[in-house]
Amino acid sequence: MRVLITGITGFVGSHLTEFLLDRGGVEVFGIERWRSKTDNIEHLRSRITMYECDMRDASSVRQVIAAVKPDRIVHLAAQSFVPMSWSAPSETMVTNTVGQLNVLEAVREVGIAPRILIAGSSEEYGLAYEHELPIKETNPLRPLSPYAVSKVAQDLLGFQYAQSYKMHIIRTRAFNHSGPRRGDVFASSNFSKQIALIEAGLQEPILHVGNLDARRDYSDVRDIVRGYWLALEHGEPGEVYNLCSGKDYAIQEIVDILLSLTSKEIQVKVDPRRLRPSDVLLLRGDSTKFSQRTGWRTEIPFPKTLEDLLNYWRAKIKAINGEVSWVTGTGPVRLPGDAEPRP
Repeated sequence: MRVLITGITGFVGSHLTEFLLDRGGVEVFGIERWRSKTDNIEHLRSRITMYECDMRDASSVRQVIAAVKPDRIVHLAAQSFVPMSWSAPSETMVTNTVGQLNVLEAVREVGIAPRILIAGSSEEYGLAYEHELPIKETNPLRPLSPYAVSKVAQDLLGFQYAQSYKMHIIRTRAFNHSGPRRGDVFASSNFSKQIALIEAGLQEPILHVGNLDARRDYSDVRDIVRGYWLALEHGEPGEVYNLCSGKDYAIQEIVDILLSLTSKEIQVKVDPRRLRPSDVLLLRGDSTKFSQRTGWRTEIPFPKTLEDLLNYWRAKIKAINGEVSWVTGTGPVRLPGDAEPRP
């Protein structure tokens, strides 16, 4: 079976690749942008086939689809950082919607019939009221960020192509997920990285945070990628499925769990720069529809996810300890690979 993963070098893409290679019986192909390379899949490159391609370039996407002729496509490539969508809304919309459109059109033009998974997001639900919890797939979509709007567009494009062209498209709305290799711009990973820096003596003992009141339904990324594969193999074409744990955590609880895993005395300080113009206050999902269809449920406890994430950053920082530059006081810390210094 030939499986094409767009966004393979990302957090989720790397875990999905590991899952598929461990499972066996598949040949994995990946798409990456030359300027978006990470070390997430360096340990896997010898076992997969990679193509450089800008998802916004229709001809490039078509060339890859024609060369691979995949049996399965997992479309993960996206601008996925919500705060960035506020500063770069146009780029977010173009990258996420046009990129997916190019994949779907390439499949039609090449004349193949793969199963396609569209990775949506719980951010599509946006503003949810207490009486609507837990959130089912039938809940209204009230997106509260440019990123969320772009994911709604991807979601509905998937539905439209499934209906119009009878393409085997499965749509998912995964709620928050974390784990090793999560990008450090995301809350749980950023907090873990800061704690590891503090433990290494590379940052003063202050944990910089944003809104601690927001509540999110968190799962482990390794459970999510297993769910993606079950969706491809057993999902109903054209349908949409929530992937979530059904349990929500306040960001404050995440901070508390991480602080319980270190012996350092650390002060928590809210940084106004980390606050969003509007934020989703509460997301808790219901994955009953997906569980009944596939038997899937989360298996890894979230505290274990956070422990593994913190240990990932401890190992990463230890490995590059001699290369880290630190600005004292409340100034920025830059690690190799950081595009910009981060507070």
